[in-house]
Amino acid sequence: MFDIALRHLKDRISVPIAVLVPPWITPNTITFVAFISGLFSCYTAAFSSQRSVPILLWFLNRALDCLDGSVARRRSIASELGGFLDLLGDFIIYSLLPVSIAFGQDRQHHLHASIVEKSLSDWRAVAMLEASFHINNFVLFYIAAVASNRKANELTSVTMRPALIEGLESGLIFTAMLLWPNHINFWCWGMFAAVVVGIIQRVAALIPILRRLDRVDDTPRGSEYKTS
Repeated sequence: MFDIALRHLKDRISVPIAVLVPPWITPNTITFVAFISGLFSCYTAAFSSQRSVPILLWFLNRALDCLDGSVARRRSIASELGGFLDLLGDFIIYSLLPVSIAFGQDRQHHLHASIVEKSLSDWRAVAMLEASFHINNFVLFYIAAVASNRKANELTSVTMRPALIEGLESGLIFTAMLLWPNHINFWCWGMFAAVVVGIIQRVAALIPILRRLDRVDDTPRGSEYKTS
């Protein structure tokens, strides 16, 4: 919701730090380190009893995720490969984190329970959240694919349209999951609802544009030169 509005603030913070990055450290190296820190955040959320460790690793992941793009733009070496690796790493971590936290909660519960009890985590909430991620990503990627083929500026505006939950809001909710993992069910159901609202927002904006594009395709060639 606030990603576009806060983009300049993020650049004001990350650009001065990007200046300090040694030349031998490439943006893709930063992306890789961010990905590894994210993976370790997920691992420690699942298997460590120290709550601070996955949180610190998550903060490192988010900080480096902001830094790699700033370094690439400052050096004028931004690339399609770099953007792909950045998004790929984000999607993997975003998908693993709720599962890892839910698993970690159940694991801690079973370790301290005197008898085998049912799972504390509502895995239906986790599954629905993961499903909403896939649907949201499909909508965004379809928009991007059609926009690339059609060179339709209208579609680009849909991808940039603020939705209820975007990068900032996702990061805050994932942080809340790590800070208060015992409320993982609440966070998953709440994030699921917010993502669904965002999907509806984008689809509602997308359908009229696709209909206009279809009407353009159906217009007989040369009809635009006819006069009444």
